[in-house]
Amino acid sequence: MFTCKELIDKLEYECIRGNLEVPVTEVVYDSRKIEKGCMFVCVQGANFDGHSKAAEAAEKGAAVLIVEKDVALPEDAKITVIRVESTRYAMAFIAAAYYGHPGDRLKVIGVTGTKGKTTTTYLVKSILEHAGYKVGLVGTIEAIIGEKHIPANNTTPESYVLQEYFKEMVDAGCQICVMEVSSQGLMLHRTQGFTFELGIFTNIEPDHIGPNEHESFEDYMACKGLLFKQCRTGIVNSDDKHWKEVLKGHTCRLETFGMGEDASIQAKNLELVKKPGELGVEFDVKGLMDFHVEVTTPGRFSVYNALTAIAICRHFDVSQEDIQKALLQAKVKGRIEMVKVSDDFTLMIDYAHNAMALESLLTTLKEYEPNRLVALFGCGGNRSKLRRYEMGEVSGKLADLTIITSDNPRFEEPLDIIADIKIGMAKTDGAFVEIPDRKEAIRYAIKNGQPGDIIVLAGKGHEDYQEIKGIHYPMDERVLIQEILKEEGMN
Repeated sequence: MFTCKELIDKLEYECIRGNLEVPVTEVVYDSRKIEKGCMFVCVQGANFDGHSKAAEAAEKGAAVLIVEKDVALPEDAKITVIRVESTRYAMAFIAAAYYGHPGDRLKVIGVTGTKGKTTTTYLVKSILEHAGYKVGLVGTIEAIIGEKHIPANNTTPESYVLQEYFKEMVDAGCQICVMEVSSQGLMLHRTQGFTFELGIFTNIEPDHIGPNEHESFEDYMACKGLLFKQCRTGIVNSDDKHWKEVLKGHTCRLETFGMGEDASIQAKNLELVKKPGELGVEFDVKGLMDFHVEVTTPGRFSVYNALTAIAICRHFDVSQEDIQKALLQAKVKGRIEMVKVSDDFTLMIDYAHNAMALESLLTTLKEYEPNRLVALFGCGGNRSKLRRYEMGEVSGKLADLTIITSDNPRFEEPLDIIADIKIGMAKTDGAFVEIPDRKEAIRYAIKNGQPGDIIVLAGKGHEDYQEIKGIHYPMDERVLIQEILKEEGMN
């Protein structure tokens, strides 16, 4: 058991009521979990302010309140009240202390950027495990601790949850944690309370700008840049035109990667690889390392993802042979994930669920000169209609055939969403069919696949459900494909 004083040791604070030596049984930030003897951190969220539960916490016998503004309490309440500048910031340090500073016993690698975070973290995990390390992962899809897979709610979890994961990783014998670090996570202080061994910047484009996110592109870049004031070494993509602005005020050592001559680690002599039912790319690594690499996913962004992973793994003395083997075998669920259905054409699943991601993916695939580029996608319900128009227009311009179907309709009618996508399609002369049932749409794509086609199932990626009117129904595209192949006698 800790005293209040021990838990807030690394913070600037003012004790405005009570006694610092009071023992604390538990740290909570969810008002539903308040119990006798706990420390309750009053966090203000988008929809709920924990400060409104201060009196209730006192009534239930909480030992300590952590606040950032005045709270109303009964005069006779026997409770210690600590005031800090930011309760979110304080919670990160309190959680780190409560769990015994597990982040200090791991080498934590943080990956930030608009695109490539998820793929990079899985590549790094794969390479390091090939080299004999035990590696935990925290990201958009899940947290992985040993054999345990925990589905994710946020790309970067709340600081308390993150410290809990770190503690579990240390207990499970992990030496390294590789994690995605979102701009929201940095802005909301979720990654405070420890120092990253390595901070990675993949790239940046305008995204996550709007209510409850970032007020401007400049704010988005500044939040990404916070990682480089909290890591020992920064590894950055020097081909990105904004990298110097993102790194403004950094306090870490710097290394760069990219295709430019100035990068510390460079990719040279790129060649596209086409095999039956499979697309990839090969290139030479130059600069701080010198060897040849083949990756079983297509395009320039696959080169950048691989190069990022190589630049990271160099810091852990991984052999070239281990890197080469791991990159050939690495697969990331729902990120340009090849699913072999035929030697005649290529089928893949990808999470591209906005116009920017879809345009990047389809542009890359066109470089492989397919017979036809076929894009199958829908759009989520109760989300911006603009996304639907834009995705329809992008697919109409770049794909030879678009199959418009359903995604997560949520509380909207699938046909209404499809009608919005068609508004964007109408700005182009792209051919399309509409098949609202996603399984039947996939069946159509497979049955009508022609030699040399590249077929992309976009939007669902790693998701294994379809959300309809508040209910998550099981739906994994990998399972659907296998069912279709069996039903059609094609496997």
